Formats: sequence, C-alpha cells, structure tokens
Amino acid sequence: MIILDLDVKRHEARVSDASSVGQLVNGCYGEMVKGTIHLTPEEALYLMDIRNARAFDEKLNEYSFNQVAGLFKVPKLIPRYLTYKDWRDRGLIARNFRDLARLNERFNKDVVANYPHSEFQPKQFSVDGMFFKDSLMSVIDEENAGRELYNTYWIGQYGTYKADARGKLLKLDVYETLFLLRHFNFKLVNSDEKEVLATARGHNKDFPSLYDVYEDWRLRNFILKTGFKFGTHFRVYFPGASPAKSGTDWMHSKHVIHVFPRKSKLLISEWARAIRVAHSVRKTFILAIPGEKAKGEKEVSELDFLLYHRRKEGIETPREGKPKYLMFSLSEEEFIGGAELANAIEFCKKAGLGLMLAIADRETSVTYYLVRRIDLKGSKYGYYEIGWYQP
Repeated sequence: MIILDLDVKRHEARVSDASSVGQLVNGCYGEMVKGTIHLTPEEALYLMDIRNARAFDEKLNEYSFNQVAGLFKVPKLIPRYLTYKDWRDRGLIARNFRDLARLNERFNKDVVANYPHSEFQPKQFSVDGMFFKDSLMSVIDEENAGRELYNTYWIGQYGTYKADARGKLLKLDVYETLFLLRHFNFKLVNSDEKEVLATARGHNKDFPSLYDVYEDWRLRNFILKTGFKFGTHFRVYFPGASPAKSGTDWMHSKHVIHVFPRKSKLLISEWARAIRVAHSVRKTFILAIPGEKAKGEKEVSELDFLLYHRRKEGIETPREGKPKYLMFSLSEEEFIGGAELANAIEFCKKAGLGLMLAIADRETSVTYYLVRRIDLKGSKYGYYEIGWYQP
C-alpha cells in the first residue's frame, strides 16, 4: 500500500516510505528530493483514487480524497485531475509542467502546416449594385459583369446555387460586398463602404474581425464562402478553385474557418461542437485569431502538464524519451478567451512542443484536440488547424 504524508501547513503531499518510493519511481511519479518523492496535487489524488493510496497528516489523522483535495489551492483542480487521470489511465506519462524549465531544452516539435497561396490581382469592374441593409446582401443585375465576377473570382452566387444557368443575378453577401468596394471599381447605387461597414457592425460587433480574416485569405487567392451548414463562419477553397462543375460533381471544400477574436470569450462546449461537426463531414477545422496582442495583455506563464506519448518500442518516459505536447486542461462548462488561447499556442511555439487541448465533459469523459499552426505567408494573424485526437 502506498502511504501519502501530508504537510497540512504547506499544502503538500509526499511519499517517504521506501517500498512506496520504489513503486512511484518506476511509474514516473513526482520529484525525488533526498529519498522523498514530492507529488503534485493531481498525482496525489490519482494515487488515492486509482492505486488505493492512503493519506495521513503529521498526527496520523487519515484524510479522504475530498479532504486532500481541499488542502490544495489549485485553480480548476477537478478538470486538471480528470485530464491527468485520463492520460494516465491510457498508460501514458503526464508530468508536472514545471519539469519543462528543468529540462532546459527546446524540442522543435512545433508542427507547422504550410498553405499554398498566390498573388491576388483584381480587375477593375465598372459595375453598380444595390445593397439591402436588412439582409446584409447586395445584388448586381448587370448580367455580363455578374457572370464574369462569379466565374473568374468566385465572388457571390450567380443564378441559383449549384445551378448557375438558372437566373441572371449575382447575389453578394456582406463580406463580398465590402471586398468588392475596397478592391474593385464597384459602387452601390444606394450606399457606400462606410455605411456597409457600419450596418454590418450594428448586426454583429465582431464583424470587423470576421471581415479581416475574410480579406486576409481572399488577398492570397483563397475562396471563402459561408460556413453556415457546418457551424462555422467560412468554408475555404484553395487557390485555383472554381465554381465550374467537373462532370456532374460539385466542388466541395475541405476546410472551414471559425473566427475567434482575441477579446472574445466562448463557451468550450460550443467551440468544441463546431470542431466535431467539421470532423464529422471530413473537413479540416481552422481557428482564426485575428488582432494583435494588446498592451498589458496577460501572458500565459504555464499550462497544465508535460505529456509523453508512444514510440515503436513502447511508452515514452522522462527517463528514456522526450515530451511531445503541453496539455491545456479545460472543462465543458467554462469559457475560454481568444487572447488566452492565442497566448497558450504562442507559449507552445516558443517551447517547440505541440498544444494538446484536453476537455473534460460533464460525465468526466475527456476529449483531446491537437493544435497545429498554419503558416499563411505574409499574414499578421494566427491560424491553427485543430483536430480531434485519439491518444
């Protein structure tokens, strides 16, 4: 049996019994100091929950799981414990985040996805349209100009969706309307750029951030259309994509973008749901975090756990291997901010490790998402592929 020695005043748990120390050393638990293993709160609770360890204070008073948990002044202790437990239950090693400083090494495992792009070259169209404020849409009824815009740049919807020969109007959403006003010789007979922007912002306070992302990708010749059917802001087609059909097949997007402004906060369950929907329809989920770091914005000083994974010979351990990921432990019911997530990703980038988001739901099941940075040449914003991951 493993015996935990509790220091109630210091809020610490240690193991000094020789037989228990031997077991824990082999299992890569805690930090050894002069023959005594110092445990993190999550390790102590795991040993009590799963390994039937018993905890006693200096006066030999025995403590229950809840009593031990109450000793530790740790934010989000239960989500941290649940995600730590799940990783351990899979036979994998999770270590104290502070081990990263002791390792004194940059691991260069920061995975980057390089997205192809090309230079955008707009043509100056002398064409007018009408803006419909209540629906945030515009219509161009000049048949030739509308068809050329649609076929050449895949802007708007000419005719009918998936049946462009049925009808002769070009319908534009508000992003396409503003993009044409800024980069083409496009005019509205009843409005202008300033009014369109103000109207859109009135409908959605985050519109400027969403449009910045739309324009950022469009200026690199990516095609962005609505992601409404997939629970995201945009679906993405790579440069060279065309609305023209190939035989009887319609061109399908393989990526979707969800915009998460730095100043925004989002319920974890809503955010994870969008990733799940994208995964279910075999699309890569891209998280866009527009905006630059604000003055005085809080940096991420630490994450939750340093994670070891698998290798051909078996399980990686601190003795024989190197960590692969840093874990960010979250719960279904909490909110996360765009700046908070962006700074966590930036921290992992500097460490050269991948970011693993571990989300504990209300049934205590844990779902993992792996974050991969996207290198979009010339962009000042952060873009990240986030995919469901099975350890």
